[in-house]
Amino acid sequence: MEKRWILQFCHCHYGPFLDVARQYAALFKDRPYKVLTVYLTGEDTPEARAGSASDDVIFLGFKSRQVSGLKWQAIQALRKILQSRDFSLIIAHRFKPIYIACLAGKLPVIGVHHAFGDYDRAPRRWFAHAFRQRLMLLGVSDAVRDDLRRCLPNWPAERIATLYNRIDIAAVQGEQISREAARATLGLALDAFVVGNVGRLHPDKDQATLIRGFAQALPRLPANARLVIVGEGELESELKALAHQLGITEHVDFLGQVAHARRYFRAFDIFALSSDHEPFGMVLLEAMAANVPLVSTNCGGAREIVEGLGQLFTLGNAEQLAEALTTTANTRQTKLHDAGERLQTLFSDQAAASSFWLRLAAARLPNLAQAV
Repeated sequence: MEKRWILQFCHCHYGPFLDVARQYAALFKDRPYKVLTVYLTGEDTPEARAGSASDDVIFLGFKSRQVSGLKWQAIQALRKILQSRDFSLIIAHRFKPIYIACLAGKLPVIGVHHAFGDYDRAPRRWFAHAFRQRLMLLGVSDAVRDDLRRCLPNWPAERIATLYNRIDIAAVQGEQISREAARATLGLALDAFVVGNVGRLHPDKDQATLIRGFAQALPRLPANARLVIVGEGELESELKALAHQLGITEHVDFLGQVAHARRYFRAFDIFALSSDHEPFGMVLLEAMAANVPLVSTNCGGAREIVEGLGQLFTLGNAEQLAEALTTTANTRQTKLHDAGERLQTLFSDQAAASSFWLRLAAARLPNLAQAV
């Protein structure tokens, strides 16, 4: 029997969303389906085609201004694609592709949400309610799922579920180079004790608290301790000024943007995430794959990854962060085996596939008996 198609609809393939496309294409491996991934915006590149890990890829090539407002051009373009093959299901990432997918056809739609507040606006809640009979929503963490349920309280629980983000563990670990090579690439001394952070220099990432906490912990950390911040953004000069004000400039390295940063995570002795209500926190999984101990804020999806494995602290609390860094520096090898086990059982492609099919069956979307 000829395989039916799954249409995966993404806004773009930039940043983390190329790997998101790969994650969802992997759900149908060894299943009687082919996956077509469609990108609303973004250029057609060989890297995007290969990284999508799909049976076929289409780039619609719209500009941002063309998909504002009612988005009729995008709806018509997707409608033509839906008429071209025998599709069973649409998986759409973020609200704009969900909106277009619901209006372009009559297939069941799984809407994947990667952020908080997507249904805070009343028109979006009304839209979701209008299509609730053939719409299922997934949050990338329990925190995002609970935010969706808060906004849509009358939806059945099985129609708003969690499907964690995940990594191809073997592929990520295969990319990650040795501690010595990573430190040589980043210009870090082999005998340094390195607290690493990777992220935009943006208020949401709250590296200011990270710098303050590191400054407080510094006298209690191993000799030659350094805070290494990888990323660029609007707060660079402000954060550098804060390090100078605290008298720790010589202990803080701002490395700027580093391509494929996860390759170098083995350079770190601790990975610290200070973000404000991170919806998930993929960098935490990449640090776990590198066997690096974790320190993170106790909020958002990050808590679900770190709790019971690493040290958690209250958002914005530099004193708690300092204690977490100090404790982790003294006990940093104790739970790395547990971290590897958690990766396999919760945050791997295999774990996600099992969870996805169970949730899809529970949702009882119309016309999906064959798919499940």
